[in-house]
Amino acid sequence: MKVIQFLIGFALLALASSLASATDPGHLQDVCVAINDPKDGVFVNGKFCKDPKLARAEDFFFSGLGKPGNTANRLGVDETDANVEQIPGLNTLGISAFRIDYAPYGQRPPHIHPRASEIFLVLEGTLYVGFVTSDQLNNTLIAKVLNKGDVFVFPQGLIHFQFNIGKTNAAAYSALNSQFPGEVTIANTVFGANPSINPDFLGKAFQLDPKIVKDLQNKFINGN
Repeated sequence: MKVIQFLIGFALLALASSLASATDPGHLQDVCVAINDPKDGVFVNGKFCKDPKLARAEDFFFSGLGKPGNTANRLGVDETDANVEQIPGLNTLGISAFRIDYAPYGQRPPHIHPRASEIFLVLEGTLYVGFVTSDQLNNTLIAKVLNKGDVFVFPQGLIHFQFNIGKTNAAAYSALNSQFPGEVTIANTVFGANPSINPDFLGKAFQLDPKIVKDLQNKFINGN
């Protein structure tokens, strides 16, 4: 009897493993609409590949992360990307990175990376960072103050943020497990959508007067 139970358990485990390995590949862009005629195709889920024999060092190189970014903007933050757009050799490798610079009290407002988790390393300064869990986990805030050399992880798809709470500039590096992780800034997406989302609907969703929603939409649509 024990042998039969073991064999059944082993078979179920093997089936689960085969199903897991048969899932669709992760999305590398927001949408990828199917077409019937390949000659009309423009994009693949990722980038087209050059002949591997033609690969050169420059395909795997980028020198832009050593320089501080320009933080003279309303958020006091600048991001320098090092994804497949800057490093063609990242294609299909499932990794990318970026540098973030913060002016005093600068912030990266609540946002998500729909295609990647993020590991975050503070280079200098003091940052308050955190993420919020899903509805199923009661929208719990998990946050911490980080200093130089500290590391924090933001799970894929969860809203997270960083805020420079110091009086001096701050900087950090991030690494992500996607060649093109994407970024959705919550306020920009909700209030800056084009065309605009109905303000009455947003007013009810956020428990705000629709007039306030319209004011927010004007600010985000106009980039203020």
